[in-house]
Amino acid sequence: MTLQFTVGDRFLDAAREWGDSRLMDAEEALEAKAEQALLEIEHLVSGAHEVSFAVDLDQETGEATIAHEPSDELSAFLAAQSEESGLDEAALLKLHVDLFARVFLEEDTKRPPNAPPEE
Repeated sequence: MTLQFTVGDRFLDAAREWGDSRLMDAEEALEAKAEQALLEIEHLVSGAHEVSFAVDLDQETGEATIAHEPSDELSAFLAAQSEESGLDEAALLKLHVDLFARVFLEEDTKRPPNAPPEE
């Protein structure tokens, strides 16, 4: 079962910040942040060290969608939370991903000396 959700502004902002500090383009930064968040969630629930996912970034609207194939353990975890909360599994995964949006952002990260000036 593949779960798909649209990324929220908090996550997009964190991905932008991540990318800016590392001179990455928007899509590359979004993929890196998505992988980090999904890996953290999967590792906590199932002990996994790899994730299967896809990111689709609409260049015109800036809207991003993440599709993830959860492990059996994460599927069961989300199903139990869904039953308890009434939210569907994709919405719950989105909430978990949003929780990890700012993980690994270093508040004092300085741009590399050869970076172009910020706009």
